Amino acid sequence: MTVPATDEQLARWGDAALAAACLAVGGHSVGGIRLRGRPGPVRDFWLEQCRALLSDDTPWRKIPLHCSESRLLGGLDLAATLRKGSPVAGRGLLVESSGGVVLLSMAERAPSTVVAPLAALLDEPVLRVEREGIAAQHSCRLSLIALDEGVDDEALSATLIERLALQIDLTPIPIAALDDFPWTSADIVRARAASEEVGLDDQALRSICQATLALGIDSPRAALLAARVARVLAALAGEQEVAEEQLEQVLRLVLLPLATQLPAAEEAGDAAADDLDDGPEDEQSASDVQPPEPPKDEPALNSQESSQDSEKASSPESEPLDEERILEAAQAVLPADLLAKLLGGAVRPRRNAASGKSGARQRAKMRGRPMGSLPGDPRSGARLDVMATLRTAAPWQRLRGAPTGGARLRVQADDFRIVRFRQRTQSVTVFVVDASGSSALYRLAEAKGAVELLLADCYVRRDEVALIAFRGSGAELLLPPTRSLVRAKRSLSALPGGGGTPLAAGIDATAELLELLERRGATPAYVMLTDGRGNVCRDGTTGREPALADAMSAAQNLRLSSSAAGMVIDTSPRPHRCAAELAKSLDALYLPLPNADAAQLQAVVRQVVS
Repeated sequence: MTVPATDEQLARWGDAALAAACLAVGGHSVGGIRLRGRPGPVRDFWLEQCRALLSDDTPWRKIPLHCSESRLLGGLDLAATLRKGSPVAGRGLLVESSGGVVLLSMAERAPSTVVAPLAALLDEPVLRVEREGIAAQHSCRLSLIALDEGVDDEALSATLIERLALQIDLTPIPIAALDDFPWTSADIVRARAASEEVGLDDQALRSICQATLALGIDSPRAALLAARVARVLAALAGEQEVAEEQLEQVLRLVLLPLATQLPAAEEAGDAAADDLDDGPEDEQSASDVQPPEPPKDEPALNSQESSQDSEKASSPESEPLDEERILEAAQAVLPADLLAKLLGGAVRPRRNAASGKSGARQRAKMRGRPMGSLPGDPRSGARLDVMATLRTAAPWQRLRGAPTGGARLRVQADDFRIVRFRQRTQSVTVFVVDASGSSALYRLAEAKGAVELLLADCYVRRDEVALIAFRGSGAELLLPPTRSLVRAKRSLSALPGGGGTPLAAGIDATAELLELLERRGATPAYVMLTDGRGNVCRDGTTGREPALADAMSAAQNLRLSSSAAGMVIDTSPRPHRCAAELAKSLDALYLPLPNADAAQLQAVVRQVVS
């Protein structure tokens, strides 16, 4: 049995349809659409309906995630160059899509080699190609649909977001809400011609700018694109001027998805109330002032002209748009979850990172994601890029003369190109557990459970975990970096508790392991579970004050010698200043957990190390 769609879901689908119509009418002037949503029937149906609004001869091309630079921008046509004996330029995918729409698959993971040319084309519709001996310039007006499938901390590049006027989210729309768009391609053609004649007065433009500032949007492109979308919406509605209805639609489609704060409607209301309170005094003062007499050389206005002016001033067509009503409309259509996040100050910029391994990116010679090619000698251990080498050698064949020995191409050492790869390094989370008597009394069981749960997470992510325990008179590496669940559980179950707290020894052991991991090329992070109250010095002697001084000295050495991210979890029954001072010396995140269990530790640490 199909569950009927709610009014909110139907309204969301109406906005999605309106965004598609705006894209079809505005084209390059509105930049494009950021389309959030996972692959499925809802997104496929929307794309199908969007394409139906365009004419049959409009290009509709898809840019794959790992599109090469030569295929995207164009360059040397190797086959034609070899046949002709001189450089022949080839058309890239962007030039082939001129005048149409391009779809960027998995836009949240698009590399900079794809994002940068698209952003430049959205700013200026001219594609300049200067590569592989080719210098060309093409007019390229296109619009972009960025298919954003990001989850968790994945985010579309901010460079593209601020150049795409329309933002829609198909995630909460069910299949029951789908319906055909109420426009045809003929309606789009008429609206496109009419949009050039639509007027946008100064008051409407001022309302857009004030709404942009009230919502905390810093980029001036947002107001410019909002004004263009407003004119397109008015043309779709058959209006000659942008009305308040179009401004409210612009709020939903363009401005609200970029909002970083709530409109300060209360302050505006207080200011208006103050103005009302001062009204009678102003009116009295205004009545006391006599109007100036007209100059003798200019005739006074007759009563008929005065009445016409008063009627014109009081006519509804000349009444300015109310900015306060626009801001109230903005608050009315804010999503509930966004409203709660903005009120709580929980909105933060998301990292533009892919899910999976959290290690840092580094260049590699033989494996990873290709990053293009560069001149080099393949005998150094790198992989030869055959096609790039042939493209480099092909334009010079006529100058090099006819090849000998039956060869069809003369290649020199300067033509060799090697492939550049980029790969993520191995992530290693080092758990430093205080197994002394005080910690064993309070939190050792929870620490063991948290490490086991996090090890299971790291196993799914193909990351590694190491375990250092300090108790008695020193520290010991109980678990070298591993992904073995069995080995980790065996080491944890054999971890005893009791004895003194050699905090400095535990920090020194952590520094040595982090240095070894960084030298190996890994990306380490450490999580220290302790109450911070050391009582055993580096030389084995006891004493609270000297042991604390040694611990702070070791913490400063660790901070200077390693760039690894760190976290100190205070396992005391109540937050203690020693653990907070230790975190400050380590320049690490401090987290007191007086009432935490293993599952809570797992959830918090996962946010830091993932």
